[in-house]
Amino acid sequence: MAEEIQEKGIHLTKQDRLAVFNRHQYLQGSWNYERMQNGGWCYAMIPAIKKLYPNRDDQIAALKRHLEFYNTHPYVSAPVIGVTLALEEGRANGEPIDDVTIQGVKVGMMGPLAGVGDPVFWYTVRPLLGALGASLALGGSPLGPILFFVLWNVIRLAFLWYTQEAGYRAGADISKDLSGGKLGKITEGASILGMFVIGALVERWVTISFKPVVSTIQQQAGAYIDWSTITGDAEGIKSALTQYASLGANGLDQMKVTTLQQNLDSLIPGLAAVALTLFVCKLLKKNVSPIVIILALFGVGIVGRLIGLL
Repeated sequence: MAEEIQEKGIHLTKQDRLAVFNRHQYLQGSWNYERMQNGGWCYAMIPAIKKLYPNRDDQIAALKRHLEFYNTHPYVSAPVIGVTLALEEGRANGEPIDDVTIQGVKVGMMGPLAGVGDPVFWYTVRPLLGALGASLALGGSPLGPILFFVLWNVIRLAFLWYTQEAGYRAGADISKDLSGGKLGKITEGASILGMFVIGALVERWVTISFKPVVSTIQQQAGAYIDWSTITGDAEGIKSALTQYASLGANGLDQMKVTTLQQNLDSLIPGLAAVALTLFVCKLLKKNVSPIVIILALFGVGIVGRLIGLL
């Protein structure tokens, strides 16, 4: 194990990993719209990079390697950085671990873990502790806010440290089994899982709605709500709601309007969002700056809105 004293090679001590752990708490300290948490991640890795790579050029290359895009829940990032520390340690000791492998493992782990962090910490642990502290405070006890502060930070820090160590041990075991292909399988599996997660999130995060009207058709009687027969009392409101429940949104007006977006959704829901995402990925692959892409999307959105396309 990495804790054992070995005659050859460079190994991260517990003190080195504690330094990374302390810095990792500032993961979101330089959050940005281009590469998100990459600055905080790189800052956390500096103690390990200095220890593993005495050569300045190797240190610069490692820093550049860890300035790539990174974004996940700040607490579940701990096992990711633990695995990464082990991979960097293996690379520093001559194991065939390249940049693509390290980045692939990071990207593959950060997506699935991000979906775990929010419900566990923000929607479960923190509200429960907050409710406990608030109940004590409402009873006049000054222990309410103190208890919340202490328990929350004990849980948070313990989770960060022990999951980082678990990731480090798992990563060390993986890097030792290069001949068995375990690292390649983990990298491939993590990349595939990451792509699935990203694909599932496209429809949630990317929204495109084309406004042009394709057709306007007059509906037959009974296919829409005849508002002239609806009275303004409770019975009239009840009748309108009942008809709406059976006819749907198309029954609100005599004229049925079909937009370009509705036609696209009937063909393949989310088609435009997926196409835009793939186009942006292609631009990124061609080394187009993310800032340029963001500004271009802003411009297309504004112009599209003004001309009635979006």
